[in-house]
Amino acid sequence: MCPVKARMMPPHDPLTRPTWPRPAASAAIFRDGLVLLVERGKGALPGTWSLPGGHIEPGERAMAAALREVGEETGIEAEILGLTDVHDVLIQGAEGQLTAHYVLSVYFGRWISGEPMAGSDVVTARFVRLDALAGYRLTPGAQAIIQRAWELFAALDER
Repeated sequence: MCPVKARMMPPHDPLTRPTWPRPAASAAIFRDGLVLLVERGKGALPGTWSLPGGHIEPGERAMAAALREVGEETGIEAEILGLTDVHDVLIQGAEGQLTAHYVLSVYFGRWISGEPMAGSDVVTARFVRLDALAGYRLTPGAQAIIQRAWELFAALDER
């Protein structure tokens, strides 16, 4: 584990806080060895594939946000089983300037019912074989996170 140095930030008025980073949540939902993916239609990185997810609403717990986003974006019902990772998503413009920074709580879980249908903010939603992920234009870091989520899911399944 590498040490992280904390930097003291000056106090700020909560009403004038910086725009970034923003809290977000997503989930790797598995069904029969497949993972649920969505093709982004709006927001950050449209046209790329990723796990369903989005912003955490004020007062909403991160896990609840992940589950809500899965339902809104895909129409399926799922169960969250655990936390995979906390992942920073840094998006830069053409000149290297920061255009977005999300701190993403990524959960893993299992499908309960329903078939994926594109909902809010997505073009397409589907279950994908893990060995087919390389054929998708995934958001940065998604493939490694999905692999880690699968390992955690499989370890629970073995118990």
